[in-house]
Parts: sequence; structure tokens; C-alpha cells
Amino acid sequence: MDLPVETILREHASLREIPDAYVGVLVSCVTSRRFGSGEYLFRLGDPARRFFLIRSGTVSIEYPVPGRAPDPIQTLSEGDLVGWSWLLEPHTRHFDARALDEVRTLCFDGDRLLGHASRDHEFGYHVLRQFAGVVTRRLRATQLQLLDLHRKRHGSGPDSA
Repeated sequence: MDLPVETILREHASLREIPDAYVGVLVSCVTSRRFGSGEYLFRLGDPARRFFLIRSGTVSIEYPVPGRAPDPIQTLSEGDLVGWSWLLEPHTRHFDARALDEVRTLCFDGDRLLGHASRDHEFGYHVLRQFAGVVTRRLRATQLQLLDLHRKRHGSGPDSA
């Protein structure tokens, strides 16, 4: 049995600091979406008008490379938020997001959220603050991944002895 959307949002680590008064706004912007294995949530260059909260399954964030398999950037799973390009101009996707298995999500309408944020700046502040945390964690994870890749290529670090 699924929990009510309001409960999911109130308990989510990246959203629980949004004041209770604004949870209803978030709920009004949500629909449920499923993606089959191999299906894309979005592709590089697509307009970014929504984001997803993964309820179950695994999503690969990838950078497509012409003539070869895409480069995987990060793998996300239950509880992760996917797609923050809706928040900032030019509202265009910078990567592909592909379901690695069946994925269930809550899909948020970013245009509606931005509309609410432009009318209620306090709401906008809370949304921006929460997503800034998500972006910061993703950038840190990418930094660590690049550092690991550098060590493997150049034989430096504790594994090179």
C-alpha cells in the first residue's frame, strides 16, 4: 500500500524542511509516473519542465557520446531527486536519465512550481534552498567520481602501491 503523497513529501530528506504550509503546493504539482527498463525519463537537450522523485527502481544519469555507449555519470535510486534543470534558465536538460529497471516516480510540474515561487517568494526561497542542497551533493559526488577516475588513470593514491 502506497503512502499518501503528502506523507512522502513531509518525510523526504530533501523536502522535509519545506514548511508545512507549502506541502500542499508541492502536492498540487505532482503526478505518478512509471518508466520501463531502458526508457528515458529525459534526454540531453530536452526542455526541462519537470523533475522526479524516485519511489522505486534505479536511474542512470548519462552523457551521450556519438558513436559509442553513453558515459554513466551517476546512478540514482529510491528517494533521490532527478532533474534540477527546470529550476534555472535556459530550462534545458544537460544529461540523459535512463531507467535501468522498472522505475516508479512522483513527477513534479516545474512550471507550476516556478509560477508559485514567483507569486510567493518565501515559497521560492524554500524550494531553491532545498534544491541547492541536492545540487551541492550531486556536484560533490561527481567530484569524488572524477578524483577516483584520475587516480585509476594516473596510478596515484593508495591503490597504486
